[in-house]
Amino acid sequence: MSVISKVNYPSDLKSLSLDELKTLADEIREIIVDTVSKNGGHLASSLGAVELAIAIHSVFNAPEDKIIWDVGHQAYAHKILTGRKEVFHTLRTYGGISGFPKREESIYDVATCGHSSTSISLALGLACGRDLKNKDNKVVAVIGDGSLTAGLALEGINNAGHLDKNLIIILNDNDMSISENVGALSSYLSRILTGQFYTRFRKDLEKLLLSIPRIGSSLLKIAKRAEEMMKSIITPGIIFEELGLKYVGPINGHDLHNLIETFKNLKNLEGPILVHTYTKKGKGYKPAEDEAEFFHGVPPFDKESGRVLKPKELSFTDVFGETLTKLADEDERIVAITAAMRSGTGLKTFADKHKNRFFDVGIAEQHAVTFSAGLALEGFRPFVAIYSTFLQRSFDMIVHDVCLQDLPICFAIDRAGLVGEDGPTHHGQFDLSYLRCIPNIVVSAPKDDKELISLMKSSLRWSKPSCIRYPRGSVIVSEEPVEDIEIGKGKFLKEGKDIAVIAIGPVLYEVLKASEILEKEGIDITVFNARFIKPLDEENISKILDKHRLIVTVEENTIVGGFGSAILEFASRREIKKEIKSLGLPDKFVEQGPLNILKEKYCLTSEKICEYIKNQLNKPD
Repeated sequence: MSVISKVNYPSDLKSLSLDELKTLADEIREIIVDTVSKNGGHLASSLGAVELAIAIHSVFNAPEDKIIWDVGHQAYAHKILTGRKEVFHTLRTYGGISGFPKREESIYDVATCGHSSTSISLALGLACGRDLKNKDNKVVAVIGDGSLTAGLALEGINNAGHLDKNLIIILNDNDMSISENVGALSSYLSRILTGQFYTRFRKDLEKLLLSIPRIGSSLLKIAKRAEEMMKSIITPGIIFEELGLKYVGPINGHDLHNLIETFKNLKNLEGPILVHTYTKKGKGYKPAEDEAEFFHGVPPFDKESGRVLKPKELSFTDVFGETLTKLADEDERIVAITAAMRSGTGLKTFADKHKNRFFDVGIAEQHAVTFSAGLALEGFRPFVAIYSTFLQRSFDMIVHDVCLQDLPICFAIDRAGLVGEDGPTHHGQFDLSYLRCIPNIVVSAPKDDKELISLMKSSLRWSKPSCIRYPRGSVIVSEEPVEDIEIGKGKFLKEGKDIAVIAIGPVLYEVLKASEILEKEGIDITVFNARFIKPLDEENISKILDKHRLIVTVEENTIVGGFGSAILEFASRREIKKEIKSLGLPDKFVEQGPLNILKEKYCLTSEKICEYIKNQLNKPD
């Protein structure tokens, strides 16, 4: 009988032997690899954190003890151990379990976590709430070394040291190189320093030293300094000690015995503690061990070879990266900035070719924006490539540090609109709404590859803050020439007399298909590519509103405050009374699922657009 068959919930781990727990780790890895090979997902990090999940749930008592997994990239084993083993095969599918911790999914998921670096602040809040209720449960935050680069994580650590609450932070370091000898010595030292004997001895020694007249307090200071010096020589954690946290580690994050013994010891300690573990990304699956960056987030692949099943198609991301590299060849003012997404934003070639003009600031989107403002003030032309959902984190910096100063920075907003299986934490459904309210900014959305290239080149001439938003996935290769685009100028793709559809972005191609279907039924449609959300092409939009009795706007953004809202506001200002309808994403967090299913559900396919228009035309006056 397999060990995994005995385990449905964390309580089942308590009766297993160490050998059984080791076997369980192998079986969990097999399940993760098998599922992700079919569904896609975040593989390398989760494979690296299997023993961590087992050790945490073996020692602590969830859900009474609160476990927060930062981002969730490491939480697949946690899901399998907490009642979701039988449904794990539905990971990231439509109607299936989420690829991230999700409160609605399980009582073991304390918080929904899809963006990095939130765990420490969440855990500290939980610890304070626990104390206000006079409870004594444990609170544990698991955070990766990459997530620790974000200001939010450091703010949480700083506040944790100040508040001095009972809190355990597990820093899972899967990138730092630590020699085996130092790691082994430090692991041994950590077990000693967290053991009950040493803890009691330390307290007794403090009392003894303080009882010595006149010199007791001075001797205690000397003893504490000596302890700190010893730790600083053997461990890299002195900075955490200075911030008020007790540092333990580094510990081999794949050594179940060591992890379990250390966590047991920590349960008896008071105050905020940081446990530094080191793990290997992709552990147990060689392709992921060899190419951890690629297997961080991977589409479905062949389990035996590790090769992606579907041939890669040219994407908006590819076009952006290739174009920016070529532009930088000719213009030395161009610099590229990203936040821990070099490959994801298509900037790998740029980084290789223009090393001194490429800046990966880590998971620090706020810093990325203000940093780019500094470069712009020095006369450079920054292109800041950040996913739509993560750019949300830097809203104030866009307002205060870029747009207020009218700096010529171009934001390349990748993964705008629906992103599919990553779900509500990652859909880029709000950027049009949160950007178009800012003065001085130009907001645009290309429909295809040539329009993206044209907008990128034109942004250099505009010399203003600008955004170019484009979706995840394949790009339509257009036969149109690259052109210089004037700010705020759209383009008629078809002119008709019955109704008008004004759209932005790649959804225009669905609109064009819909127009062809409707024309066969005798409905004559105008299709206008607005290209810009801000500023609007007021001249051409005025003509459209004058000539058509029904106007439909289409966007892959929330309809609340989005492109359709901009058209309605314009009509209201001009006191134009026409029937204007908006198609877009609803006022809710959109669920996970394949793009084709989501687009059909939210009326963004040609068939659904046709159906909607016919329903509007057939409505009684």
